[in-house]
Amino acid sequence: MNVAWEESGWEQLAPEVGRLRLPGWDATTGLAVGTDAALLYDTGSTLREGAGIRARTRTLLGGRRVTHIALSHPHFDHVLGTAAFAGAEVYGAVGMAELLTTDAAGLYEDAVRHGVAAAEAAEAVDLLVAPRHAVSGEVTLDLGGLRVLLANAGPGHTAHDLAMLVPGSPAVVFCGDLVEESGEPQAGPDALPARWPTALDRLLALGGEDALYVPGHGAVVDAAFVRAQRDALAARSQGS
Repeated sequence: MNVAWEESGWEQLAPEVGRLRLPGWDATTGLAVGTDAALLYDTGSTLREGAGIRARTRTLLGGRRVTHIALSHPHFDHVLGTAAFAGAEVYGAVGMAELLTTDAAGLYEDAVRHGVAAAEAAEAVDLLVAPRHAVSGEVTLDLGGLRVLLANAGPGHTAHDLAMLVPGSPAVVFCGDLVEESGEPQAGPDALPARWPTALDRLLALGGEDALYVPGHGAVVDAAFVRAQRDALAARSQGS
């Protein structure tokens, strides 16, 4: 299947893989397209942003819809657009669904604190879609001629970090906020700094030396960048 990625506003990374860099927090949403299904990785920070992603996805896919969603971790700028994709099967790291369900107030407060309008944050949280499918190890999804691997790669940035590997030439690894390029890795109160370097070792083992690594925020990087960030996080953890 040949898709016109750039004409639809996407950055093409591999024959059937692309991503968008979203405004505001420079967060990434990724897309893997098979002949039978399409998998979106992260959904944006509001329902309005999710709807915009949906529109650009449908333009790219000629009217086809997103059938699967993988959520990288439970922070507002990666999950609050999910309700815009009605009917999609949603995947997250084990424990993420329970966290989103029990801490909706915290998600709302975090979104508003970072600049999301209160009304938009409240609407998105009220309609929040928690993952139905929990990934405790690895899950492979067949999209039709394209198989993608979801891997519970954390804990690290949070206790619920889900990576996505799309094999090919090149292989593409969507890292979520385990890797950041447009700023220093953000370790909030739910981060596990001592275990973060091991999570990056898992990402490197998934993709290998020649893969493209897509951070949760910023430009696509290579294995050397991920390794350098891993070493910096390890040094920071040892010095704390």
